[in-house]
Amino acid sequence: MHRPQWGGALVAHRRRLAVVLAGLLTAAAACQAQYRQPSAAHPGHPAPAPAAAGPRGFTLVATGGVLPHASIIERAQFDARGTGYDFRPMLADDAPAVAGADLALCHLETVYGADGAYSGPPLFRSPPQIAQALAATGYDGCSTASSHSLDDGADGIHRTLDALDRAGVRHAGSARTEQEARAVDLLQAGPARVAHLAYTYGTDGTLPPGQPWAVNLIDEDRILADARAARQAGADVVVVSLHWGTEWQDAPDAWQLSLARRLTAARTGGRPDIDLILGTHTHVPQAYEKVNGTWVVYGLGDQVAGEMTGDRGVPDPRGNQSTLARFTFAPPARPGGRWEVTRAEFVPQLFDVDAGRVVDLDAALAHGADVRGVRDRIRDVVLSRGAGGDGLVMGR
Repeated sequence: MHRPQWGGALVAHRRRLAVVLAGLLTAAAACQAQYRQPSAAHPGHPAPAPAAAGPRGFTLVATGGVLPHASIIERAQFDARGTGYDFRPMLADDAPAVAGADLALCHLETVYGADGAYSGPPLFRSPPQIAQALAATGYDGCSTASSHSLDDGADGIHRTLDALDRAGVRHAGSARTEQEARAVDLLQAGPARVAHLAYTYGTDGTLPPGQPWAVNLIDEDRILADARAARQAGADVVVVSLHWGTEWQDAPDAWQLSLARRLTAARTGGRPDIDLILGTHTHVPQAYEKVNGTWVVYGLGDQVAGEMTGDRGVPDPRGNQSTLARFTFAPPARPGGRWEVTRAEFVPQLFDVDAGRVVDLDAALAHGADVRGVRDRIRDVVLSRGAGGDGLVMGR
């Protein structure tokens, strides 16, 4: 079995990685204790930090697809020690970065099943306990528009959004009612109000009869109209999540490039309509790029997934590689101006399918794991469209 990114020593590497993983998780737990704890009123939202002198900006963190295959569900059942499903340990390595951000966004690619009827592909029906784990990790909101949004019809959407509501995690991209679909999802990020919009290229299932609003589909005019409506509703920053692109392709495809150029070029009153684009769907990390002055992440990769089979029908380790994106925004120099990104970072990571854990590759490398090759591969892909020249750096 050929796994070019890991080399012939894949099994030995995984064993070494498993040895350092326990130490990494202990360090992550210690680091997490230093961050603000989520408030009781909003379990996924960190409490405000003490006010600093002068205008304050905010940090935004985003991660890739949560795509629980059957093996992931089984691992969560094992981690729960026979009392349901516990997805929190899987995400522990990301918790310090996620909880430490003013705003943290995830991509929930699947819907929740009912009464223990959970499954992986081709129709994903995930345990609702994922919502609790996302909240505990520190996520404030998730995009829910994906090709799998209708894997269990309208009932799946209802169960998913209900569970996220109970956990205190906001959501954008799918809806239970037309009124909900038209509402602007505004989240507080430090002193800023951030609108989160989400869309998908399509779905594997058909839209429920009479419910064309159940899942947001990518349409350039619709996206720009929604972004302008979000501004009118009071958004200081507009973030758009797009489930798009060609699966298993490291480079963004022509449609991604073209749509990104058009969306980032749109302006109202001299101000860009969209401030950040976050892409998912391709299963592999793709480039970051500053387009028309706006950062675009073409593909974050999958944050959580079982062993992935690529387009050639064989397991492809790239499907367990991803990045955590972190953007620092500064307030405008004048009222009504744009909140500018003053620091752009990416953190290479992978999901260790044997241990069932997200792993920060730089941290794993520091603890002696042989992951330099995969970390450098992700770095090269992320920087492949010149983002380093615009200030993107590999963070920790």
